Amino acid sequence: MDEEAAKKLIVETLTKKKGKSKFYLKDFYKMLPDEKARAVKNLVNKMVGDGTLEYWSSGSTTLIGLKGAGKQAGAEEEED
Repeated sequence: MDEEAAKKLIVETLTKKKGKSKFYLKDFYKMLPDEKARAVKNLVNKMVGDGTLEYWSSGSTTLIGLKGAGKQAGAEEEED
């Protein structure tokens, strides 16, 4: 699968998930089962870099989600 198709699949999958806005890296591996784990990780990092995705950390766990999605997004913007 080429990079643009993989990006599109990730965004579509995350958009369709109801009630959940943040995901573990292993969830992205399941979205792209034919790709190697390192390639998926690099793609996710690239998408974070270009602003499509964002990291969220609870302090002990790091999750990944669409930038600006979820309950935390509104609360974080208000704090600024």
